[in-house]
Amino acid sequence: MFDLYIMETCPYCKKVMAFLNEKGIEYNKIDIADKSNEEALIKLGGKRQVPFFVDKERNVQMYESMDIIEYLKTVI
Repeated sequence: MFDLYIMETCPYCKKVMAFLNEKGIEYNKIDIADKSNEEALIKLGGKRQVPFFVDKERNVQMYESMDIIEYLKTVI
């Protein structure tokens, strides 16, 4: 399952979540409004930017909504 670090008000996060939901792809939504999630994001990705996508199975991590969507198209 994928992890997606988000902020509920972020339009780019909403774009990725809409794509995931439209395709019926299960994912863990991790909201960085929670300080511990924000700290985990920075530790993992190096910066406080969302959306941040993690595919643990394939050892892939990325920022940028369109990059995430294009990647997902290749693995679903």
